[in-house]
Amino acid sequence: MVLIFHGLQATHIPGALGFAIIILTVLIRFLAWPLMTSQIKATKKMGDLKPHLEELKQKHKDDKQALASAQMALYKEHGVNPAGGCLPALIQIPVFIALYQAIINIIPGAGGNLDHVNSLLYSSQLKLPAHIDPNFFGLNLGVKPSEFGKYGVGLLMVPFITAFLTFIQSKMMMLKAIPHHKGEPQKETKEKEKMEDTMSAVQSQMVYLMPIMIGYFAFSFPVGLAVYWNVYTILGIIQQHRIQGWGGLADIIGKFQITNTK
Repeated sequence: MVLIFHGLQATHIPGALGFAIIILTVLIRFLAWPLMTSQIKATKKMGDLKPHLEELKQKHKDDKQALASAQMALYKEHGVNPAGGCLPALIQIPVFIALYQAIINIIPGAGGNLDHVNSLLYSSQLKLPAHIDPNFFGLNLGVKPSEFGKYGVGLLMVPFITAFLTFIQSKMMMLKAIPHHKGEPQKETKEKEKMEDTMSAVQSQMVYLMPIMIGYFAFSFPVGLAVYWNVYTILGIIQQHRIQGWGGLADIIGKFQITNTK
């Protein structure tokens, strides 16, 4: 990020620090693109295999060992790794922590230690000046939206936008309902309906709780971190749509399109 910042500052582009965060975010997202693609496809395949998994459960309902073997054979046949969707998320955690520390220490007024960053740079030519312009399209990247009383209520738009984008991505990732088969026992149907209700309740909670949590973080942390998160989320939404469409948002998008045609 320091290297990108110096390159932008050399061209005298206003808001060099904000653009450096955005460019670095795009680079990180595209480096993680293949991993995220495999995660999304694995999740989609797991959803597509649900009918087959239900059939196996009915076929081997009295033999758990045979069921486990049949499930693993099904995963192998379709090239699905049940744990594959977790790996990309785990790999990203150190990246998020490192980038968070970098942004906190570089952005003026964010409470970090710029001298510590400069001490870690390999070349003295890369050292950052003591006073970096934190302004980016009228926003101070080092200011927290929680300080809106001092800097203006317009800052509250930052956590709202962050929460909204997180909601869109969370909604798109919602799984489909468990399919029912004709002629299945009433007991099986009731069990599936109970499972659907539980799954729907958990998904609904996550769809709304996750945006609230991320929105609170955006409210509490400097604006520069929200810029990073929002750009990363927007690219995630684009990638999610390219692979599996609108997902859980399909019904809402469909209703919106019907309303517009009327």
